Amino acid sequence: MFTSVLMIEKALTSADVEFVTTLHGDEPVAFHVLLQPRGEQADRLLRAVDDLAMGAIDEAAREGETPEGEAAKSEGQRALDVSLQALRASGGTAEGRLIEDHPLDVLKSVVEEVGADEVIVLTDPHYVEEFFHRDWASRARHKVGVPVLKLFSHSKA
Repeated sequence: MFTSVLMIEKALTSADVEFVTTLHGDEPVAFHVLLQPRGEQADRLLRAVDDLAMGAIDEAAREGETPEGEAAKSEGQRALDVSLQALRASGGTAEGRLIEDHPLDVLKSVVEEVGADEVIVLTDPHYVEEFFHRDWASRARHKVGVPVLKLFSHSKA
């Protein structure tokens, strides 16, 4: 069985689930999902700049409404639960957890713990972080010791 650690920041859409579950053809895949709620991973200014870069002016104006703290954790847990159910419904195995601090440290430990074959980072585009190679995928490539695949979420959750 192929083992993938999947890092996400919001609930997977049906298109996302289909995409990640078909990457390896008919080979069975075990997913270990790590979710860090969006309100915890980057400051509002970076998120607003990303929104503007994508032409989402209305979203940039609403960045102050992004849940943080306990509200983000509650929303994150719901997103994680929905994602795990969708992965399992597609025929795979999936387990997961929320990440509260230091996502790359947690990623490295999970990769070692489960003997992962790869890491898949599935997020919305983060142009500022990607430009400076500070996004999760760029930083993980130097830390985890397995291939890291960067994918963009197919649509809004």
